[in-house]
Amino acid sequence: MSDVLLKIENIKKVYFKKNQPVKEALSGITLDLYEGEILSLLGVNGAGKTTLSSIIATLHPPTSGNIFWKGSSIYDDLLSYRTIVGFCPQKPNLDPLLTLEENLFYAGKFFRLSTKEANRRKDELMEEFDLKTYAKSSPQYLSGGYKQRFILARTLMHSPKLIILDEPTVALDVQIRRELWKKISFLKEKGVTVLLTTHYLEEAEVLSDRVCIIDQGRIRRIDTPDNLKNHYKKENLEDVFIQLMEEERSPSDFTEN
Repeated sequence: MSDVLLKIENIKKVYFKKNQPVKEALSGITLDLYEGEILSLLGVNGAGKTTLSSIIATLHPPTSGNIFWKGSSIYDDLLSYRTIVGFCPQKPNLDPLLTLEENLFYAGKFFRLSTKEANRRKDELMEEFDLKTYAKSSPQYLSGGYKQRFILARTLMHSPKLIILDEPTVALDVQIRRELWKKISFLKEKGVTVLLTTHYLEEAEVLSDRVCIIDQGRIRRIDTPDNLKNHYKKENLEDVFIQLMEEERSPSDFTEN
């Protein structure tokens, strides 16, 4: 078993309106993220997976609970923690007034890379993601697949230890999706931890070391795809997921392994 990168303990998230609670999005999430693993968050819309990944990315604070890195709460030193995290959003958020290489360069400078290092990483990633042809172009001229490829490259500029991918292949054709799968698998080979939020059950089954199925703000199951398929006697993860969602929901159903 690899070393633990993050310990997520009893994370709760409640949304308020006019100082009154209106929705509990997360109801006490506890799990460990291991170094060099790919963990997929699965769940129906509104289950809480995006809320959880956003909290881990420090885009939103939890209502209660804690996240520990190197034995200390990330909230004791958010700036240091953010240097190890790369967040890849579902919707492209690239600056159309900058070229692709300028977008990469300034992403590196944002994370305090020296000018020399930012240029080195920029050139390295443009080559790795086959983007050199578009180096002087605005990102608005890229196809959807190339935009997503570029966003992943930008996420890697500061060599983070944890990559958070929010629906990275949504609305992409099969060929482009498979190309991104190879990139994600390569990150794991380099020892990067990947937290993947996806609606594609095949994607989670192919890429994941473990999957975490969230329902109504709680972890319903967390295990390897093979263990889940064997336990439920199903041929694929999609059938496992459907069975779980169809089961009668009672407090005793919710289990963390």
